[in-house]
Amino acid sequence: MIGGRRAFHALSLAALLVGASCGGDGETQQGGGGNGEEEFPHQVAMVIAQGGLGDQSYNDLANEGLTQAEEEFGFEARRIESEDIVSQGEAVLRQAGQAGFDLVVDLEFSTAEPLERLAPEFPESQWTFMNLPVPGDNITSFVFAEHQGSYLAGALAAAVTTDTSIPGVNAEPTIGVIGGTKSTGIDKFIVGYIQGARDIDPEVEVLVEYSEDFGDPAKGRQMAEAMYEQGADVVYQVAGATGLGVIEAAEANRAYAIGVDTDQSHLSPKWVLTSMVKRTDLAVFQSVEMLANDELGGETVNLDLEAGGVELGPTADAVPQEYLDQIDDLRQQIIGGEIEVWDVIEQGYPDFFE
Repeated sequence: MIGGRRAFHALSLAALLVGASCGGDGETQQGGGGNGEEEFPHQVAMVIAQGGLGDQSYNDLANEGLTQAEEEFGFEARRIESEDIVSQGEAVLRQAGQAGFDLVVDLEFSTAEPLERLAPEFPESQWTFMNLPVPGDNITSFVFAEHQGSYLAGALAAAVTTDTSIPGVNAEPTIGVIGGTKSTGIDKFIVGYIQGARDIDPEVEVLVEYSEDFGDPAKGRQMAEAMYEQGADVVYQVAGATGLGVIEAAEANRAYAIGVDTDQSHLSPKWVLTSMVKRTDLAVFQSVEMLANDELGGETVNLDLEAGGVELGPTADAVPQEYLDQIDDLRQQIIGGEIEVWDVIEQGYPDFFE
């Protein structure tokens, strides 16, 4: 059984706003690399996305970046969690703005439009948004090339899926992917995965399902087991904490899972084929660094394969070197512009994705 939710210092919204309005403990926190030589006179908050802290994926990796920034600059940030960030997102952002934070890092994909509307109301605050370009003089967007990393994950899955010399692999050209919700943000991963798989094997079947939940490992396990029963031997999870159940199912069925957002190989070293790592930690740390340097506002930072914003994590020991060499060659072709990976956010939906 994969471990449960880890404990983090995350405040309720009400407690957070009281702390912000009072200035924390009433004293200026120290910064300058954490050595106390310079003051870090800024208050920082981070809005946690669906799935919450403890998802061992997107939110947790972002939290690692914030923790690194706290240690580097010598301050204590606030983490804001909501029981239903999708329906409460605009209210959460508005209250964070009213609390007077100097920087609010927004991890929740569904709050892009509310943020664009309300950020001008709080011009003294800087906002950073992950995953989409959001216009605004006081908004800095960090956009990841999840489609590029997912292309490589799909290519590896397709290369492996009929190689019966690999333990746990059957002869059927069938792989799967489970998304957390039907949305362009998740489909950006899925379409890239399908394109990569079909560039390796045009006949590969890709099973696609959506859990409509980022925090239900039991549901993820049930859905993955159904895919394994249909002949898939690799299932990519793009579903946050729900995806932990996909990895459980892979281990139980002696088949493979592909992790997402962070390196999830430690959860099942033998049966996690690889992970599509999305460096939210880098983006969150850079948000604070740019705040310290007065560099935030009105721009988009692109974090693609070339910039190290996405990458494949460690691969299972059973993967032959020839496949790893093939994936590295594909990576170089993407960086060099020889392969263009479809981006549903920029291009809409392709004909090959129904």
